[in-house]
Amino acid sequence: MGQEPGTNAEIKQFCEMNYGVTFPMMAKISVKGDDIHPLYRWLTIKEENGVMDSSVKWNFQKYLVDENGHLVAVISHGENPMSDEIVGWITGTKPLN
Repeated sequence: MGQEPGTNAEIKQFCEMNYGVTFPMMAKISVKGDDIHPLYRWLTIKEENGVMDSSVKWNFQKYLVDENGHLVAVISHGENPMSDEIVGWITGTKPLN
């Protein structure tokens, strides 16, 4: 839908300059449609992940995958990645609701 028209290199440079990103970034991929990337096929189809069906609603939707590679939860794009729910799950101090 043209939401991110830049090349992978342009997106990387933008994120580094504007957001201080220092971590490796994934390449731009399709998260829906006929050319959906295999990762998102697995994340969104219960027959693939064994847990649940979901659909990508918007940028910044979060998929929580445990250390054993199991899909645990899908978190709304509106949820802050530093929320108590997400940080608590990552640190093991708070179970998911």
